[in-house]
Amino acid sequence: MGLPYRFLIRPSLRFIDSEKAHNLTVNTLTKMAENRPAQKILSSIYGTPNLPITVFGKLFRHPLGLAAGFDKSAQAIGAWPALGFSWVEYGGVTRYPQEGNAKPRMFRSNKDNALINRMGFNNPGAQKVRETLTKRQTSGKWPNVPIAANIGRSKTVGNERAPNDYAETFDLLYDHADIFVLNVSSPNTPGLRALQEDDHIRDVVRSCKSVRDRRSGLKPILLKFSPDLPREDLLSCAGAALSAGVDGFIASNTTISRPPPNSTSSRNFYAEQGGLSGRPLQEKSIRMIGDLYDSIGGKVPIVGCGGIDSAETAWDAIRNGSSLIQLYSAMVFQGPSVVKRVTKGLKSKIDNDGFTDLQEAVGYSRA
Repeated sequence: MGLPYRFLIRPSLRFIDSEKAHNLTVNTLTKMAENRPAQKILSSIYGTPNLPITVFGKLFRHPLGLAAGFDKSAQAIGAWPALGFSWVEYGGVTRYPQEGNAKPRMFRSNKDNALINRMGFNNPGAQKVRETLTKRQTSGKWPNVPIAANIGRSKTVGNERAPNDYAETFDLLYDHADIFVLNVSSPNTPGLRALQEDDHIRDVVRSCKSVRDRRSGLKPILLKFSPDLPREDLLSCAGAALSAGVDGFIASNTTISRPPPNSTSSRNFYAEQGGLSGRPLQEKSIRMIGDLYDSIGGKVPIVGCGGIDSAETAWDAIRNGSSLIQLYSAMVFQGPSVVKRVTKGLKSKIDNDGFTDLQEAVGYSRA
């Protein structure tokens, strides 16, 4: 199925606005999520091997999950496991509905295998997402994989009220996710990245932790960092988050930096404002994973995200300290078969490099 996507579907998507193409994909998968025979067909095509690892006290069939941003409103969460993902992160979701930034706000460069978005947390709001997910749970169509919810700060809420804003969304979605990701690093909400400061980080984590203490269960709280943070600030923020009781980190979000363009089309693409993801982000993400792993060691798990588009880039993230990994942009450029290719490649690397299991390879390059 990789060849039809590359030679038939992807070329046709070049003539469609990036956001329209994205919405078309999600809407199609949403319909498939309601159709069990369609899911079985997808699973037979895109089924992935088992490469089990236990992280956050949960067993993951293999480490590769879908990153936030693809399924913002959790419309299609029932379809992603059929495409081979072992876990899914929906969102970002904010407390209040948001239209997001003006269009166009999503751009792609096939030559650079890169995306730029300035979406601005467009989503129907936590209450509406909760209603969507409640219907799915009560109809018995909840996916049998770990589900993560990505939470962002509402645009209309200032940073001084951010802890309460995150906590309200966390509370509304508490019964509709196994893991929660606090997004303090999107470049597309004004002032949001200013939350990546020790006191702000502690306040946001503690506000959500207080909700968790009041509710049943011990659902992990993760923090998603920007790759543009200087190393010293990153490690300081990580330390502050750990002192507040955070359970893990995601490295990383999109970047506002740009690599040197290699053509006129690249120059025009990189001139767009917003967060850059895809292949150009990989080097920054790996450096960030390694810095976090060197600093926190085995205290809490790290999720690697950014530029993962092959078994080699996935293996690089794991050996530098990631227990779990995610992809997004690779789905756009390679289609759903990338999930199977990456996981099969990882299994081969585990076997060929003499590791007994995946856990043994985590952080191996940093030893």
